[in-house]
Amino acid sequence: MAISKEKKEQIVAELKDMLSRSKVTVISDYRGLRPVQMAELRNKLRPLNSRFLVAKNTLILRSLEEIGLPKPEDMLLGPTALSLCFGDVSQPLKAMVEFAKATGIFTIKGGLLGERVIDAQEIRVLSTLPGLEVVQAQTLAGLQSPMSGFVSLLDNVLRGLLYALDAHAEQLGEAVA
Repeated sequence: MAISKEKKEQIVAELKDMLSRSKVTVISDYRGLRPVQMAELRNKLRPLNSRFLVAKNTLILRSLEEIGLPKPEDMLLGPTALSLCFGDVSQPLKAMVEFAKATGIFTIKGGLLGERVIDAQEIRVLSTLPGLEVVQAQTLAGLQSPMSGFVSLLDNVLRGLLYALDAHAEQLGEAVA
Protein backbone atom coordinates (compact mmCIF):
# COMPACT_ATOMS: atom_id res chain seq x y z
CA MET A 1 0.00 0.00 0.00
CA ALA A 2 1.48 3.33 -1.09
CA ILE A 3 1.70 6.17 1.39
CA SER A 4 0.60 9.61 0.25
CA LYS A 5 3.12 12.43 0.07
CA GLU A 6 1.38 14.28 2.91
CA LYS A 7 1.49 11.19 5.13
CA LYS A 8 5.20 10.71 4.35
CA GLU A 9 5.90 14.36 5.27
CA GLN A 10 4.00 13.90 8.52
CA ILE A 11 5.97 10.72 9.36
CA VAL A 12 9.28 12.44 8.54
CA ALA A 13 8.37 15.39 10.78
CA GLU A 14 7.53 13.03 13.66
CA LEU A 15 10.72 11.04 13.12
CA LYS A 16 12.83 14.22 13.02
CA ASP A 17 11.31 15.37 16.32
CA MET A 18 11.89 12.02 18.03
CA LEU A 19 15.38 11.48 16.59
CA SER A 20 16.52 14.95 17.63
CA ARG A 21 15.26 14.39 21.22
CA SER A 22 16.59 10.85 21.54
CA LYS A 23 19.80 10.30 23.51
CA VAL A 24 20.24 6.81 22.07
CA THR A 25 18.50 5.36 19.03
CA VAL A 26 18.67 1.60 18.57
CA ILE A 27 18.21 0.15 15.09
CA SER A 28 16.94 -3.41 15.08
CA ASP A 29 15.54 -6.15 12.88
CA TYR A 30 12.13 -7.30 14.03
CA ARG A 31 11.55 -9.99 11.35
CA GLY A 32 9.79 -12.99 12.84
CA LEU A 33 8.34 -11.20 15.86
CA ARG A 34 4.65 -11.67 16.41
CA PRO A 35 2.53 -8.57 17.02
CA VAL A 36 2.06 -9.70 20.64
CA GLN A 37 5.84 -9.72 21.15
CA MET A 38 6.21 -6.27 19.60
CA ALA A 39 3.46 -4.97 21.89
CA GLU A 40 5.26 -6.57 24.84
CA LEU A 41 8.48 -4.70 23.97
CA ARG A 42 6.57 -1.44 23.49
CA ASN A 43 4.97 -1.91 26.92
CA LYS A 44 8.36 -2.57 28.52
CA LEU A 45 9.90 0.57 26.99
CA ARG A 46 7.02 3.02 27.49
CA PRO A 47 7.47 3.47 31.31
CA LEU A 48 11.23 3.88 30.74
CA ASN A 49 10.68 7.06 28.69
CA SER A 50 11.41 5.22 25.44
CA ARG A 51 9.53 4.40 22.29
CA PHE A 52 9.59 1.45 19.88
CA LEU A 53 8.36 1.97 16.31
CA VAL A 54 8.61 0.57 12.83
CA ALA A 55 9.33 2.90 9.91
CA LYS A 56 10.39 2.73 6.28
CA ASN A 57 14.15 2.94 5.79
CA THR A 58 13.86 5.73 3.20
CA LEU A 59 11.85 7.88 5.65
CA ILE A 60 14.37 7.21 8.44
CA LEU A 61 17.26 8.17 6.15
CA ARG A 62 15.47 11.34 5.02
CA SER A 63 14.76 12.32 8.64
CA LEU A 64 18.38 11.73 9.69
CA GLU A 65 19.64 13.75 6.72
CA GLU A 66 17.31 16.68 7.43
CA ILE A 67 18.41 17.00 11.07
CA GLY A 68 22.10 16.48 10.26
CA LEU A 69 22.68 13.14 11.98
CA PRO A 70 24.87 10.43 10.45
CA LYS A 71 23.09 7.90 8.25
CA PRO A 72 23.97 4.29 9.12
CA GLU A 73 22.83 3.00 5.72
CA ASP A 74 24.39 -0.45 6.27
CA MET A 75 22.09 -0.92 9.29
CA LEU A 76 18.99 0.27 7.46
CA LEU A 77 18.54 -2.79 5.27
CA GLY A 78 15.42 -4.92 5.41
CA PRO A 79 12.62 -4.42 7.94
CA THR A 80 13.76 -1.86 10.49
CA ALA A 81 12.50 -0.91 13.92
CA LEU A 82 13.72 2.07 15.93
CA SER A 83 13.90 2.24 19.69
CA LEU A 84 14.31 5.80 20.90
CA CYS A 85 15.49 6.53 24.46
CA PHE A 86 14.59 10.01 25.67
CA GLY A 87 15.72 9.80 29.32
CA ASP A 88 18.12 7.57 31.22
CA VAL A 89 19.37 5.08 28.62
CA SER A 90 20.59 2.25 30.84
CA GLN A 91 17.24 0.66 31.68
CA PRO A 92 15.71 0.76 28.16
CA LEU A 93 18.88 -0.67 26.62
CA LYS A 94 18.97 -3.40 29.24
CA ALA A 95 15.31 -4.22 28.49
CA MET A 96 16.03 -4.45 24.74
CA VAL A 97 19.11 -6.65 25.17
CA GLU A 98 17.19 -8.98 27.51
CA PHE A 99 14.26 -9.07 25.07
CA ALA A 100 16.63 -9.99 22.22
CA LYS A 101 18.11 -12.82 24.32
CA ALA A 102 14.66 -14.04 25.40
CA THR A 103 13.14 -14.13 21.92
CA GLY A 104 16.16 -15.17 19.90
CA ILE A 105 14.47 -13.46 16.95
CA PHE A 106 14.79 -9.75 17.72
CA THR A 107 18.21 -8.58 16.50
CA ILE A 108 19.94 -5.35 17.50
CA LYS A 109 21.92 -4.04 14.51
CA GLY A 110 23.39 -0.91 16.09
CA GLY A 111 22.28 2.65 16.47
CA LEU A 112 23.11 6.24 17.24
CA LEU A 113 24.55 7.64 20.45
CA GLY A 114 24.04 11.36 20.06
CA GLU A 115 25.73 12.11 16.73
CA ARG A 116 27.85 8.95 16.68
CA VAL A 117 27.05 5.63 14.99
CA ILE A 118 27.53 2.67 17.34
CA ASP A 119 27.38 -1.06 16.71
CA ALA A 120 25.43 -3.79 18.53
CA GLN A 121 28.35 -4.60 20.84
CA GLU A 122 28.55 -1.00 22.06
CA ILE A 123 24.82 -1.09 22.79
CA ARG A 124 25.33 -4.24 24.88
CA VAL A 125 28.12 -2.48 26.79
CA LEU A 126 25.91 0.58 27.38
CA SER A 127 23.17 -1.70 28.72
CA THR A 128 25.52 -2.94 31.46
CA LEU A 129 26.32 0.53 32.77
CA PRO A 130 24.63 1.61 36.00
CA GLY A 131 21.64 3.92 35.77
CA LEU A 132 21.76 7.67 36.29
CA GLU A 133 20.46 7.46 39.86
CA VAL A 134 23.17 4.94 40.81
CA VAL A 135 25.92 7.11 39.31
CA GLN A 136 24.57 10.16 41.16
CA ALA A 137 24.54 8.22 44.45
CA GLN A 138 28.10 7.00 43.88
CA THR A 139 29.27 10.53 43.09
CA LEU A 140 27.61 11.93 46.21
CA ALA A 141 29.20 9.20 48.34
CA GLY A 142 32.58 9.99 46.78
CA LEU A 143 32.16 13.68 47.62
CA GLN A 144 30.96 13.01 51.17
CA SER A 145 33.76 10.59 52.05
CA PRO A 146 36.63 13.16 52.22
CA MET A 147 34.41 15.60 54.10
CA SER A 148 33.43 13.06 56.74
CA GLY A 149 37.10 12.06 57.05
CA PHE A 150 38.05 15.70 57.62
CA VAL A 151 35.34 16.11 60.27
CA SER A 152 36.59 12.93 61.98
CA LEU A 153 40.15 14.28 61.94
CA LEU A 154 39.04 17.57 63.53
CA ASP A 155 37.04 15.63 66.13
CA ASN A 156 40.09 13.55 67.05
CA VAL A 157 42.30 16.66 67.36
CA LEU A 158 39.75 18.37 69.63
CA ARG A 159 39.31 15.21 71.71
CA GLY A 160 43.09 14.94 72.13
CA LEU A 161 43.27 18.60 73.18
CA LEU A 162 40.50 18.06 75.74
CA TYR A 163 42.28 14.98 77.17
CA ALA A 164 45.52 16.99 77.44
CA LEU A 165 43.75 19.90 79.17
CA ASP A 166 41.96 17.48 81.52
CA ALA A 167 45.27 15.74 82.38
CA HIS A 168 46.92 19.11 82.97
CA ALA A 169 44.04 20.18 85.23
CA GLU A 170 44.41 16.94 87.23
CA GLN A 171 48.15 17.57 87.61
CA LEU A 172 47.45 21.11 88.83
CA GLY A 173 44.85 19.73 91.27
CA GLU A 174 47.33 17.18 92.68
CA ALA A 175 50.02 19.86 93.04
CA VAL A 176 47.66 22.14 95.05
CA ALA A 177 46.55 19.27 97.32
